[in-house]
Amino acid sequence: MAQAAIEQISDSNSVYARDAREIMDADDGYDCQVEPIAGVVKALRAGVEAGYLQGITELVHGELFADFLDMANHLLDEEYKDPAAVIAGAALETHLRQLCGKQEIQIEVNTTTGIRAKKANQMNADLAKASVYGKLDQKNVTAWLDLRNKAAHGKFNEYTKEQVEVMLLGIKEFIARNPA
Repeated sequence: MAQAAIEQISDSNSVYARDAREIMDADDGYDCQVEPIAGVVKALRAGVEAGYLQGITELVHGELFADFLDMANHLLDEEYKDPAAVIAGAALETHLRQLCGKQEIQIEVNTTTGIRAKKANQMNADLAKASVYGKLDQKNVTAWLDLRNKAAHGKFNEYTKEQVEVMLLGIKEFIARNPA
């Protein structure tokens, strides 16, 4: 059970999982394996508590958002600032939703017409209120969402390519500092 937990928490290719497999593969008998496996579990726990390990879900989310942001970067390089802003904004909004889920913050609201998805600005405010990130990050996210909305609603003259470049860099850095 300890070996399965190690592989599930740390990934089957991690040093923890490799060490556990080596211990279990040794033909020294059960009694000789308990203490070394417990040592691997303790080391893994210390690594998790110290923040040295990212969960598999966080890694997958990070890769997914990186792909969308790379796509936005490519569009920007090809002089398509408007779709680049929309795609970057969509990646940001999806990341905010994932952060809310991680923090157990509601992503839906009840209205008189039924349940609807919470708006990105509200998720941003809720995350800042829960101290997931600070006021400066909240203001940056608000600005990026505003730029995305301008792009999505055809207000192309209200922002520049340079502002989209800054937005992309900022979102990449924000996601890296706040994994979901």
